Amino acid sequence: MTASKHALDLVKIAAAAADSKQGEDLVALDVSGPLPLTDVFLLVTGRNERNVVAIAGEIEDKMIEAGTKPLRREGRQEGRWVLLDFGDIVVHVFHEEDRMYYSLERLWKDCPAIPIELPVANSAE
Repeated sequence: MTASKHALDLVKIAAAAADSKQGEDLVALDVSGPLPLTDVFLLVTGRNERNVVAIAGEIEDKMIEAGTKPLRREGRQEGRWVLLDFGDIVVHVFHEEDRMYYSLERLWKDCPAIPIELPVANSAE
């Protein structure tokens, strides 16, 4: 089983939003095989608590603009690990220390990675 086209489209929106707020080390994993409830995990790292909250907020805003509301959100108060569940895609925005500690990439290492295409910044400014 592979991630749906809709989930892959949502990954592009969420990844671009994360990138616009300096989200780092973006990794998308196709978890549709082992998990019947979602297709993709998008993992993002923020440099500090404020950055984590800003990244999560921008992702949520852009996803809502695209017509996809979050079903659930957790961790925004602490700013260490924010989970945004949009159904087909679940976004995990981590503080860098928490990302290393929980190491979801290692936990889901058998799931294929999905290439992330980010918009190219206009450097002629």
